[in-house]
Amino acid sequence: MKNLNIFILALITGLTAMTTNLKAQDDDGFTFGGAMRYNIISTSYNETKTNPEFTWDTWRLNVDGSVSGVDLSFEYRFYPTFGTHFIHHGFLGYAFNDDVYMELGVTQVPFGITTYASHSWWFQGQYYVGLEDDYDMGINFDIKGDNSKLSLAYFRQQEPEGPIYGGDVTFGGSGSGRYSYDVVPGAGLVGTTEVSATLKELNQFNARYAYNISDGWEVGVSAQVGGIYNSVLDEAETSTAFAGHIVGNFGGGFNLKAQYMNYAYNAKSDNGEDLDAISMGAYGFPYLVASEANIYAAGLAYSIPVEFGPISNVQLYVDYTMIDKVNEDFYDTQHLVPGMLITAGSIYTYVDYAMGKNQPWLTGSFGEGLGVGVEDAEWKKRFNINIGYYF
Repeated sequence: MKNLNIFILALITGLTAMTTNLKAQDDDGFTFGGAMRYNIISTSYNETKTNPEFTWDTWRLNVDGSVSGVDLSFEYRFYPTFGTHFIHHGFLGYAFNDDVYMELGVTQVPFGITTYASHSWWFQGQYYVGLEDDYDMGINFDIKGDNSKLSLAYFRQQEPEGPIYGGDVTFGGSGSGRYSYDVVPGAGLVGTTEVSATLKELNQFNARYAYNISDGWEVGVSAQVGGIYNSVLDEAETSTAFAGHIVGNFGGGFNLKAQYMNYAYNAKSDNGEDLDAISMGAYGFPYLVASEANIYAAGLAYSIPVEFGPISNVQLYVDYTMIDKVNEDFYDTQHLVPGMLITAGSIYTYVDYAMGKNQPWLTGSFGEGLGVGVEDAEWKKRFNINIGYYF
């Protein structure tokens, strides 16, 4: 823990010095900010005396700006409850002209609805299999048309992992100190038998095309092709993912987000067997994920402007995801989150009643659900209030 404190102090000092130096070159070029968030949690599956709980969700540091036409965007996050910290994103950006923009570094993967396919604090179910708000290390080009945007990207590998100072690494894997879910080394399943699988992502290509069909409405398609590399075999298998989406604003306050996805995370065990489930990890914890599935997700929100003290807007929403696993011996996952977002100046408060069947975070046995799952799973429930101050 002493080393962690030294690291945090050094990071803050370094960022402050960097920001001061950059402002000396361009007073208006850079901003330094961040956020601090808390959670209030009450669950249906944890009957201990600590239920409900008040936890420190995260705090983060941000630097954004530009010097000599080159942009910088950087964010680093700390999760005290999970005993880990890691980079969220960090890239250099450059506009070749008004229509072509490049990002180099740790940047968001252009796939499906961006930036988020969800309205709630919980994301949609596809986030938990690495297909929403995913960040990797590579290069991305955004090319604008009159009513469209084409994104083409290459990612050599996952984003850098952060250290883990605590937590139960259930499958003995590493590489889970990260923000977005990625393939990590650890266990895999052949049928329902657990085997060793030393895996990581390698050489991924993405293409995303979005078109504005009318004012406030977007349709799009996405494709992803990459390798899942086994370092014991020194071989990579080709994995794929495809998506179609629609996003629209209507009725003077409604917002709709809907998409379909299919993924096939083809990978081999250390013995060369085809895997039916692989390990994925984030926030310091890995778990098993079915290698192939179809995902159906939709979310509807309604924003209500208000004038109540500092509160300026309340957004009501409901998000739903079904993960239909291809393996007939596995049981499907459902994810349902009704809730609301309360905006009060720089404070954003999510009030969610999250429910899940075979959802890995909504269970008394963390990580179960996205692999084999449980037959006739019951709805597990968590009432969650996330209070965040952004500066």
